[in-house]
Amino acid sequence: MADIIAAQDAEASQEAVPEQAQNAVPLLTDEQRAFVTSELPIPIVTVTANGLSTAIENTGQAVTVIERDEIESVQGADVTRVLQRTPGLSFSRNGGVGGFTGVNIRGASADQLLVLVDGVRVADPAAPGGGFDFGNQLGGMAGKFDILRGSNSTIWGSEAIGGVVDISTRTETGMAGTLEYGARDTLSANLAAGVSDDRVYVGLVGSWFQTDGFSAAANGTEADGFEQFAIGGTGFLELTDSLELFTHLNWSEGKLDIDGFPPPAYALADTLETQETRRHWGDLGLAYYGNDLTLRAAYSLADTQRDNLDEAGTVGFASEGHSERIQLRGEYRLLGGLSIAFGGEHEWTDFQTNFDAPAETEISGAYAQLGWVLGKLAVHVGGRLDDHEQFGSATSFGGDFSYGIGNDWRVRASLGEGFKAPTLYQLLSAYGNTDLEPEQSTSVDLGIERGRRDKGLYFSLTGFRRDSENLIGFAFTPDRPFGVYQNTARARAQGIEAEAGFQIASGLRVSGVYALVDAEDRETGLDLARRPKHFGTLFADWQSGFGLHLGADLRISGPSFDNAANSVKLDGYEVLDLRAAFDIGTSLQLFGRIENVFDTDYRVVSGYNTPGRGAFAGIRARM
Repeated sequence: MADIIAAQDAEASQEAVPEQAQNAVPLLTDEQRAFVTSELPIPIVTVTANGLSTAIENTGQAVTVIERDEIESVQGADVTRVLQRTPGLSFSRNGGVGGFTGVNIRGASADQLLVLVDGVRVADPAAPGGGFDFGNQLGGMAGKFDILRGSNSTIWGSEAIGGVVDISTRTETGMAGTLEYGARDTLSANLAAGVSDDRVYVGLVGSWFQTDGFSAAANGTEADGFEQFAIGGTGFLELTDSLELFTHLNWSEGKLDIDGFPPPAYALADTLETQETRRHWGDLGLAYYGNDLTLRAAYSLADTQRDNLDEAGTVGFASEGHSERIQLRGEYRLLGGLSIAFGGEHEWTDFQTNFDAPAETEISGAYAQLGWVLGKLAVHVGGRLDDHEQFGSATSFGGDFSYGIGNDWRVRASLGEGFKAPTLYQLLSAYGNTDLEPEQSTSVDLGIERGRRDKGLYFSLTGFRRDSENLIGFAFTPDRPFGVYQNTARARAQGIEAEAGFQIASGLRVSGVYALVDAEDRETGLDLARRPKHFGTLFADWQSGFGLHLGADLRISGPSFDNAANSVKLDGYEVLDLRAAFDIGTSLQLFGRIENVFDTDYRVVSGYNTPGRGAFAGIRARM
């Protein structure tokens, strides 16, 4: 397998990194791993650009990849502290860790972001907008975040309007674990272990998180806690030199204290309500790696169950969203750097709540993308056709361009279309409308980039624009006085993203990301809710020669509005975190941090609290 990776890296004109390269580390012997690490540069690999593993310099799309080492250096279970290192990414959250957390990329709404875990779609079909709640995704389970910014329904189909996030489940060879305790009686632990030989890898990862929390309601005093247990497994078996069997399995269960809207004021206030969430998802598939042909076929499923209970334990609202999918992705490498990527899939989704009858729908899609990689030039163009049981067909087209200049610089550009199928709740619930059309978008970006974000001098500047139409909103009509979903809105988001990293001195690296995002409702001319126009993160890390690590993260956000009418303002804020760690030998590390050093009082959602100053400490071990 090391020979395969070496040959791939040596052929600069070949576009795709074989899928083995992405999952190779668990399968290499110690001698092979030493060879790869010492002799070959390790490419940064993305799967969000074209659905298969691709070296990041061979795509013109804007992609950020955050690996496990960086996740650990940031510390803690809250993934937003890691994700905020991505240009153009902002978020909103209802309270503390575990509260509903929506991620916005380039001003797109949270339910216009396609989220995958190990390639499996994990959004809840029973949620009104169908978006993914990052409050249920904790950092101990994640091995990598692969984040594409911009519409890409050509490859991914529905939901890929704002972008795509693929989260890889953490894998280890040997055993590694973390135990942490801190403010608000917060206890976090995770453990990952794996065994491998030349042809087999089996890994398990588990995570436990518990906190007393703080009042989700800004005017409340009763603390709202959160606890979650999660477990995941990954397996690879090389049946032959070119055929691999793979599987991923994940399960989690959490309990969140929430504040509600009690009578007589029906305003957000302290209540003793809770929300219980149970999720499981996974896949099983085969991958074929030939000299010219790569194929990856899989069956996957995802299921989310939610129960909202009052203080007496009575279920007030219950829902279950379920999806199953079969898919095939492939790439055929022709002569002269020319290749064609292709794929097809069929998905079944269903949902039920204690207020709505069970409902289901289906969607099928197929795509083809022509690619040409010659030296430092990479060009892709493709199209897709989807057919939905309710609204019929939708087409998507896209292309990208990347060209290297000199040794380190490259220019890149992409044009993509996106669409989002109406959710089952929007189509078939008590407020549903079977005449809904899919939301649609067209995005374009142009950027220049130097180096890699993880080393040396790095610089990236990107300008972007996305126009969206047929956006689904909630309206009241004479024949539907209690409300109905309708295609009513248009939106536009445009701006710039900047990222830079500097190796100031030996062991000292300073980096930062900044975004100017002008996101507006094209019907009213008002700003989209909870989309700050200016935001960014500055972060620095210093590593001594004797095991001491120091770091800092400063999140800066300008003001925004909490509602579509722009009548409720959210002030801007700055939040500083400080981090430290000390290595004890090669297998132990003590670490700690102070979050929100200056105890800044700020809001990302009106009426909801945010965490104040908190200190945390822990130990990390590896064997």
